[in-house]
Amino acid sequence: MLDLSIIIVNYNTKEFLKRCINSIMNSISKKINYEIIVVDNASTDGSPSVISKFQFPISNIKIILNKKNVGFSKANNQGIKVSEKSRYVFFVNPDTLMQKNTIEKMIEFLDKNKNAGAATCKLVTLNGQIDDASHRGFPTPWNSFSHFSGLAKMFPKMKLFSGYNLGWMDIEKIHEIDALAGAFMIVRKKAGEDAGWWDEDYFFYGEDIDFCYMLKQLGWKIYYVPTVSATHYKGVSGGIKSISKEITTASKETKKRVTKWRFNAMRIFYKKHYKDKYPWIVNFLVDKGISVRERFSGI
Repeated sequence: MLDLSIIIVNYNTKEFLKRCINSIMNSISKKINYEIIVVDNASTDGSPSVISKFQFPISNIKIILNKKNVGFSKANNQGIKVSEKSRYVFFVNPDTLMQKNTIEKMIEFLDKNKNAGAATCKLVTLNGQIDDASHRGFPTPWNSFSHFSGLAKMFPKMKLFSGYNLGWMDIEKIHEIDALAGAFMIVRKKAGEDAGWWDEDYFFYGEDIDFCYMLKQLGWKIYYVPTVSATHYKGVSGGIKSISKEITTASKETKKRVTKWRFNAMRIFYKKHYKDKYPWIVNFLVDKGISVRERFSGI
């Protein structure tokens, strides 16, 4: 049995993909038995031919070349289906780079914490800040309202208002969180199987929060482990993040589609997990709020 199956979903980010894989191989210890599975979602930047010509110092690498973009969730599930038996599955974006010993230390943490269904490291963006998507509370109506209304920015350390990104917690210490980002997500194989892996109703965005929600519903814990780190360029393939606007590979049409997928993900998550828990007036206001934000998204 392998220690780790590493799954990377690629879409038009061939140069970042090369760097990501190199960082994995430079970070990971020889003590760790692993495989790399690259799932390419019909890239048009030459990624397929570049991937096929990669020369890796390991034999256990698999490549899936999709004829169309099937989305992030389905592509990850494709990777799962061809993976070998392993103790853990590491989902990582191609625009994420490992630091030394990051993967090995994360596996050590999971080995010691048997209640951990998934964990992430200290994921840092280009501006030196924590990737806010990697340290999340669940987007309840109140958490979302506090976040999008600006209350969380006004009171970033107050638990009442900062639930969206768990702003009151000490980001320098290991602790439990609600959700982490699919950009760096190590999952215990048993936990992923319990959850049924990725919900393919999500095309792009929201699927990682949904995955974490399902894990926690099943009693698994999600951990943030800042003792090791990785760099996330964030949004290179999607193109709608301001932090990566100078390096994104996304076309204007891709940005429009990604924006639509983002807001669709909000609707899917709310309908799946919250709609039956709140009165109709809350559901109505949430739906209108998502529509307004979508209309003024600027894409």
